[in-house]
Amino acid sequence: MTDGDRSRRAYRLEGRVQGVGFRAFIRREAQRLGLAGWARNAADGSVELEAAGDPRSLAAFEEKLRQGPPGARVERLEARNLSGDGAEGTFEIRF
Repeated sequence: MTDGDRSRRAYRLEGRVQGVGFRAFIRREAQRLGLAGWARNAADGSVELEAAGDPRSLAAFEEKLRQGPPGARVERLEARNLSGDGAEGTFEIRF
């Protein structure tokens, strides 16, 4: 892949991931890595998100997702590739 390539991935995080500042953590890390996308709490207690950007940045982002912020405990992380390269822009928290 060249430096101009973009990838897009969807994630689902389970464990102690709500009520611990996880979405704010996700947004900070995504912005730091230059990723676009969104994150939201799901009704079942998980966190869902999509992120788009450079494949190397996405790999670093996924490692941060596995760690989470202080107070979080990620028991399961599901990731899948999505078609398209995703929109460029900001990373937002959805409600």
